[in-house]
Amino acid sequence: MEIVLLERVEKLGSIGDVVTVKDGFARNFLLPQGKALRANKVNIERFEREREAIEGRNAEKRNLAETEGKALEGKRFMLIRQAGESGHLYGSVSAKDIADAVGDGIGRSQVVLNSPIKAVGIHDVRINMHPEVFVTIGINVARTADEGERQDKGENVIDAARDDDRAADKEMAEDQAADMFDPDADIELETTDKGEEDANADDAPKTEETSED
Repeated sequence: MEIVLLERVEKLGSIGDVVTVKDGFARNFLLPQGKALRANKVNIERFEREREAIEGRNAEKRNLAETEGKALEGKRFMLIRQAGESGHLYGSVSAKDIADAVGDGIGRSQVVLNSPIKAVGIHDVRINMHPEVFVTIGINVARTADEGERQDKGENVIDAARDDDRAADKEMAEDQAADMFDPDADIELETTDKGEEDANADDAPKTEETSED
């Protein structure tokens, strides 16, 4: 289907461009949301008559989005999720979850997320404030608020936990080795003094042998 764009649409074009898109994309998204008109003679003539007003409204919306975007740019939002020792989530963080965390009228359709987030850590996410205005925020996914605060400071909590486990294992192994051989423990040694045995043999009573003639 051929359409004429009423605003900039990423990867399609800018205001006034006539482009060809799939029928479903046009009917289900572009046309009902007022982003485009069917590119027939009547609509193109209408667009040309109203072009100045359309571009003026778009400029106002862009300026407002830029102002709101400056307040949002670079902010971080923490989401607490259950995860395993490797940091892999028992579930995922979706565009809707991010939109709910950000609030301020941000809808999930404004969250640019190629695939759900499935691991703890800080993830950069783009927010579409306007067809021509994007900002980047940070989504801090953590297992606890404490871990989230540590991640905010730049710590990799998963690697830190592994280091702690290795240190604990090493300490346990050292303790076990120390228990097996303690140099301060009393050790009884059996000694045999050959000279003492000979002396004892000399002191033993002797039995006289008698013979009958």
